[in-house]
Amino acid sequence: MTRQELLRIVVLRARVHGFEFRHWYQTSLETEWPGFEQAVSVLASGRRYYALLFAHDFARHFWKKGTQITFLLPSQEYTRLDSNGKVVTIKRKSFTRRSSRSNSNNVWQYHLEQMAVWEEPLRYIRRFILTDEELEAAGEAAPHPPEPPGPTPVESAETKLPQAVPRRADWC
Repeated sequence: MTRQELLRIVVLRARVHGFEFRHWYQTSLETEWPGFEQAVSVLASGRRYYALLFAHDFARHFWKKGTQITFLLPSQEYTRLDSNGKVVTIKRKSFTRRSSRSNSNNVWQYHLEQMAVWEEPLRYIRRFILTDEELEAAGEAAPHPPEPPGPTPVESAETKLPQAVPRRADWC
């Protein structure tokens, strides 16, 4: 995914949550509005997207209070001691994580702090944008409808365990 495609998705997600991209663009970058696609192209050039990613108004809408955040955790490998004192290597596969809907007003501030620490802020925010292909690759694809069950074997009355209350044959 290119930087421009990623920025387009990030801006659209924030717009869904109420971010006014056109207003932000005209007040922060240029006074003339070139159109959505051209504005994203301008952001993608150089490091101009830093202005968007670290804008408080954008962060408030991207990590909006009460929304569920889905992101992918990378695979990890680490060592620890087991109950016998032996060193064991633990290998964790990458997996999709869904955070609970936060009722805190400062979630966006936490993410801005974390993004500032990362070497590349766009890679940090990329973790929160999952495409259908990534979800399928992580095994989180929509479950297929269950197959209709085959014929079930009928047990005879002698093989069943006795019940506390005997059942009548015509009961469901």
